[in-house]
Amino acid sequence: MKAGNTGNGAGKKGVPHHSRIYSDLSGVYDHVFMPIFARRIESVVAGLDIQSNARVLEVGVGTGLSLDAYPPHCRVTAIDLSTEMLARAEAKRDPWQHRHIELRQMDALALEFEDGAFDFVTAFHTVTVVPDPRKLVAEMARVCKPGGQIVIINHFSSERPVIRAFVDLADPLTRVLGWSTRLRLGDVLQGSGLDLEQRYKTSPFSLFTIVEARKFQPPGAATQLRGTDQARAS
Repeated sequence: MKAGNTGNGAGKKGVPHHSRIYSDLSGVYDHVFMPIFARRIESVVAGLDIQSNARVLEVGVGTGLSLDAYPPHCRVTAIDLSTEMLARAEAKRDPWQHRHIELRQMDALALEFEDGAFDFVTAFHTVTVVPDPRKLVAEMARVCKPGGQIVIINHFSSERPVIRAFVDLADPLTRVLGWSTRLRLGDVLQGSGLDLEQRYKTSPFSLFTIVEARKFQPPGAATQLRGTDQARAS
């Protein structure tokens, strides 16, 4: 996904956000990141209970490293703002194998979907490269159904001071590339209406954290939603 200068403030109004990783380096993105990211994404998606006909939104699909991860029985909308990235994702998209996946150009900070439209909303290595991470997560939560799941893979600042200080030494370099090591998960989730279910790493030495959260569902909403789904099916 194209993104802008990292931090908690949004970029200039009306100016598309921009990141070197997602534009200038789009030609080498797959070669650099596929061995690191693709296997982790497939493992995380495989562990989700994605039911038949579930609606899934992925924000920041990039060059399409995740396309093979989604089961064919769900319906996936994958968005990105970068035309360069989407072109590469479209080249990967097999008309038959990926027929359940739709690619669309869209700004993740202003999603063009109605509230509660998706059962799952995912963001893989995207949150730290947008100019306003909290707004991104708020938008993800908005379009997620009550009781639906938000799944994020990203680098977040360690809770351990020694590790945090060591990793933050790389922050000047990562900011040149368009993302920061200093983003804290608690800051991103604040005010989002999401309940954190778990956060974990696939390896003790991994820089990246898997976050699974669920959108708050008011008491009685589950019964009401089931009745609505049954009415639509009849």
